[in-house]
Amino acid sequence: MPAFAGMTGLGIPIDPDARGWLWRDENAVDCGGKREGDMATPESSASLFATLGHLKLVSGGHAPSRMGSQVLADALWIKLRQEAREAYESAPMLAPLFVESILNQPSFEAAIFHRIASRLKNDVVGLGVIVDAFNRAVEASPALIGALRADIAAVVERDPATARFIEPFLYFKGFHALQNHRLANWLWTSGERDFALYLQSRSSDVFQTDIHPAARIGKGVFLDHATGLVVGETAVIEDDVSLLQNVTLGGTGKHAGDRHPKVRTGAVIGAGAKILGNIEIGANARVAAGAVVLADVPANATVAGVPAKILKTAEAAEVAREFAPPEGHLADSFDFSI
Repeated sequence: MPAFAGMTGLGIPIDPDARGWLWRDENAVDCGGKREGDMATPESSASLFATLGHLKLVSGGHAPSRMGSQVLADALWIKLRQEAREAYESAPMLAPLFVESILNQPSFEAAIFHRIASRLKNDVVGLGVIVDAFNRAVEASPALIGALRADIAAVVERDPATARFIEPFLYFKGFHALQNHRLANWLWTSGERDFALYLQSRSSDVFQTDIHPAARIGKGVFLDHATGLVVGETAVIEDDVSLLQNVTLGGTGKHAGDRHPKVRTGAVIGAGAKILGNIEIGANARVAAGAVVLADVPANATVAGVPAKILKTAEAAEVAREFAPPEGHLADSFDFSI
């Protein structure tokens, strides 16, 4: 029996029947010759990863088949569990964290819900209440699952300091704050506004972010560091946006109604930037650190200064090259990270 099976060195029981344990996946589809429910090996899982080069972890316009979605989800979960086992071996003093957060969880989504709830729980609202809310949210809006997978992929792709999925999964408050907001937004739109505002408040306390539950955020969003992030009620953040610490998407204080910025697909907002009013940051635009933006920014433009001024506007082809993912891009291939 491997050292990590049965009982940890700290006396923490590990559930050997948890889905994915010892490379077992009860919902797997033909993993390297193994049939559904069979025990797979690391070698057969490697074979599985090799078959996924033409698929995408996150759908890019064309939804994968049900089988393709299941394979990709299983591959991500297997990879995360592999990293947890390796972390357990190298840092046994953190065994409770690895076991309770990942190794004893039945699925990728359940593990994320448990991890975030464990950070947000307190004497007022317990872990079970928050996990139950997550489960209600994904049952009503299954697209939330795809968004959280896209978000963790975005961290691994865009953060050069991140080498493993387990890092944002367990430790990065930007990733956790974003998933908390997804739950709060669902609660807000479902009429559970007090619970939504409570989670916003807890996120402010625990993660040092203040995102209004009504703000609309797309998938594949990367909140780097996240400390001091403020996002107003009517703000919109589209897919594949990156925001660094101390960014404000705020109002000017002069208007009611729709009064906050709209950040379009692929934009990058530098540390400490303040974007104020119902203005648009165009697709693939870049806002320099410390800029104060009070007017629309065209697509593909770079702005800096107080007030911000356009430094350059790239041609679409140039932007496509600049923003193109490196060879081995996570969304297109599992070669470099899964």
